Amino acid sequence: MKKNQTEKRYSFAADTWRRLCKSKLAMLGVFILVVLVVCAVFADFIAPYAMDAQNLNGAYQLPTAAHWFGTDEYGRDIFSRCIFGARISLVVGFIAVGFAIVAGVLLGSIAGYYGGKLDNLIMRVMDVLMSIPQMLLAISISAALGSGLFNLMLAVGIASTPSYARIVRASVLSVKDQEYIEAARAIGTSDFKIIVKHVLPNCLAPIIVQATAGVALAILTAAGLSFLGLGIQPPTPEWGSMLSSGRHYIRDNWNMTVFPGLCIAATIFSLNVLGDGLRDALDPKLRD
Repeated sequence: MKKNQTEKRYSFAADTWRRLCKSKLAMLGVFILVVLVVCAVFADFIAPYAMDAQNLNGAYQLPTAAHWFGTDEYGRDIFSRCIFGARISLVVGFIAVGFAIVAGVLLGSIAGYYGGKLDNLIMRVMDVLMSIPQMLLAISISAALGSGLFNLMLAVGIASTPSYARIVRASVLSVKDQEYIEAARAIGTSDFKIIVKHVLPNCLAPIIVQATAGVALAILTAAGLSFLGLGIQPPTPEWGSMLSSGRHYIRDNWNMTVFPGLCIAATIFSLNVLGDGLRDALDPKLRD
């Protein structure tokens, strides 16, 4: 029995990957994302210069053979800082969304499975949070907690939680009254095991699709907070803060803003097209 279940899970994953590979845009997104992850993990070996190495005599340089993306106002290599910035942005995006998924799954499962007043209380709180634009909510939380990497991830994670809670609640409501759930209750299975083993597996597909878009939005939100001075503080390289510092010199030194902006755009593009591909690959209506 266990072997059949393992084969079934494997065949589903293999079929999903096969369907995803049919989308050229999705595979382009996978390629860009893999490159960014490799740059983030091996930034110390890939970057030609240290992220904080200053050379005031070589400041404000446009792209050259020695400095592919040019240098900033302190003579720091922009290419190296963009590579190290990938590490910060991806860590913030994935950890913030991970926090949002855990909190959203917990709240959505409780609200959808038990219903009643508890459901009403949890979802009204989520509605209040969703009524505030995510960027504005993240700004408010970050301003209250202060700047820093941990506070930035926490602010973005809290702002992203309501969307996952609503997705999980809707999925739980659609399956909690099915016959196999009633059978599990009849044999005395605990609510926790029912939720974990029978209910949540049905929520994985929409959560995965939402997570890819959520990581993109989290990276964009984190960059916006850093641009406003509420996120990662200099001299730590982060694409949003690099945009903020480079905007003062955009007329003469366009490279100080264009290249960090292209890094953000490429990351958002890769995650969005990957999310679109996963949505189609996981859609049961489109399966062969």
